[in-house]
Order: sequence, then structure tokens, then C-alpha cells
Amino acid sequence: QVQLVESGGGSVQAGGSLRLSCAASGYIACRYDMSWYRQTPGQEREFVSSIDWYGSTTYADSVKGRFTISQDNAKSTLYLQMNSLEPEDTAMYYCKRRFARSSVCVLPQGRYDYWGQGTQVTVSS
Repeated sequence: QVQLVESGGGSVQAGGSLRLSCAASGYIACRYDMSWYRQTPGQEREFVSSIDWYGSTTYADSVKGRFTISQDNAKSTLYLQMNSLEPEDTAMYYCKRRFARSSVCVLPQGRYDYWGQGTQVTVSS
């Protein structure tokens, strides 16, 4: 029912920029937070950044000052502007939507987290 599709990944040189997008389909009348995670082979998935329903943002220390998370007015698309990219940023980047359980938001099977399939970012030195 809920689909998240990432795009915008690619290969860039160190110091370059990319903007990732996450398009969501499937409307649910619940408030939610949006996040970006990343993962490299053999590593656990790592938190990158998040933006809550009210627009408050959070960043991992490793990307502070370089990445900016945002979303459009309709909250249908999530973005991650990545500047000053470093080889250490190389990873598969995933978009996540976390719905907020409330008296008017109870989802089937108790599932409140949804993930996209990821988009690859490769940064060369």
C-alpha cells in the first residue's frame, strides 16, 4: 500500500554534490517522520538524517554541515542534498517513512515503518 522510491544516486568525485529524492505513493491519514539511512556491504544500516512532521531535522555527526534534508509542501517527496561528498559517503541510501501511532492512526499488522529499495551513491577520491 505504501511505496517509497529513491532516485538521484550516482557516481561523483570527492567534493561533488548529489541530490537524492524519495517519492512516496499510497496515502495514509497518519502523521509521519521521514528519514534517510545508508548501508555498505558488511555493515549495519546507518542513520543519516530525519525530518519530522513539523519540519524539525536531525543529522548524524558524520554529515552535519554537508547534507540537508527537506521535503516538498505536500510531503510527497523527500530530498537529501549532499554537498562536499567524501569517499566515506559511498553507500546504498534508503528512504524510510515512520508513521505515528495515535487514537486515529492504527495501522494493520502493527506495521509503522516502510522502506524504499535504495539508490547507490559512489564517491571517488
